[in-house]
Amino acid sequence: MKSASQIILGLGVVLVLSAASAGEVLKIVVDDTIQPVTQEYISRAIDEAQRHNDQAVLIELNTPGGLVDSTRKIIDKITSSQVPVIVYVAPGGSRAGSAGIFILEAADVAAMAPGTNAGAAHPVLIGPLAPKVDDEMKRKIENDTAALMRSVASKRGRNVAVAESAVLESKSFTEQEALSQHLIDYVAPSQDDLFRQMSGKSFKRFNGQEVTLNLSGQPVVPFGMTLKEHILGYLMDPNVSFILLAIGALALYAEFNHPGAVIPGTVGVVFILIAAFALNLLPTRFAALVLILGAFSLFAAEAKFASHGVLTIGGIVLLTLGGLLLVDSPIPEMRVHLLTALAVSIPLGLITAFLMSIALKARRNKKVSGAEGLIGEMGIAQTSLSPRGKVFVHGELWDAVASSGVSIGQSVVVRRVDGLLLEVEPVPVRQPVPAIP
Repeated sequence: MKSASQIILGLGVVLVLSAASAGEVLKIVVDDTIQPVTQEYISRAIDEAQRHNDQAVLIELNTPGGLVDSTRKIIDKITSSQVPVIVYVAPGGSRAGSAGIFILEAADVAAMAPGTNAGAAHPVLIGPLAPKVDDEMKRKIENDTAALMRSVASKRGRNVAVAESAVLESKSFTEQEALSQHLIDYVAPSQDDLFRQMSGKSFKRFNGQEVTLNLSGQPVVPFGMTLKEHILGYLMDPNVSFILLAIGALALYAEFNHPGAVIPGTVGVVFILIAAFALNLLPTRFAALVLILGAFSLFAAEAKFASHGVLTIGGIVLLTLGGLLLVDSPIPEMRVHLLTALAVSIPLGLITAFLMSIALKARRNKKVSGAEGLIGEMGIAQTSLSPRGKVFVHGELWDAVASSGVSIGQSVVVRRVDGLLLEVEPVPVRQPVPAIP
């Protein structure tokens, strides 16, 4: 007969094994635009959940939308995940806009909190080529995006027609509208309430397998971004990239005008490379970079030609337009804001034009050092010059030759420097004007 200690030990082992098999819920919070950093974060979380055999991945979502390529990669990661993925639009006031509704519909379990909305996923064409896209090409883009939504919604057993209307008709839905039209599975004020509603209810995975989750009381483990993802997420803000690019250009200008200063040049190169790296991940218009380069050319021309500020104003306009057009994004949150463009362009234009004018004026000033700095200087004859002798100029004694005789102590002016020999002329002595009696 087993002792009490053996029974307790056995029960402990069973409880530990059952807890281990139960796994955890891995939770991530996406409160940003959908772009490459977001895609990397979600993919890494799903991979982590698969490695630890977690019960589910919970994505708390709040996004205005984002890039189509990143959205497609996220959908592919969710639909191929071995671990069920729950997308929960929360807290109240959040949204799954544009690309967000695709991610919501791709989830194994789709849920929304009260006071949230989802939708308005019509593809947006912007940029210099947008007006040139004909109606046929627009229909192709719309149909391609709508087909993606139909594919995802039908596999999840959701309302395909209503989901497609979010793309073709730019419809947006409140949480109750989404629930009543079977775009989502649950409306829950909290994740605990969501887990309670899900308990004992089965759902079909993308591969057709029926799964039931009982997550009430299970540990929820937060999964945060890495330092690299935090930094890249910050740099992916086009406003930050534009500011870094402008500061880097100004720093390089300072280095060119003060060769050997090192610090401005280093700062300029680092800032420009960081901005270039971030812009490489964003849909950047290279024509906008030409506008920015043209702006700095106008700033430089202002310092050389007296245009009374016309060239500076032109440079500010070009820099502002270059900033506004720098990132070709379908949503305003991923473009450079007008306030940012003006806040950078106006001070930068004025500062650059001012510094360039100072530099050019300094170059035009008469040299005051070296041999050329002696020309025009006054001196005193230390010996008589007939025509050669010694003169005292600039605190130094020089050999000099005069065009006419110069007596000791007479003032002379330097007219030319020939090696170590000065050519001087005597300064005429003014005769006193006789006073009127």
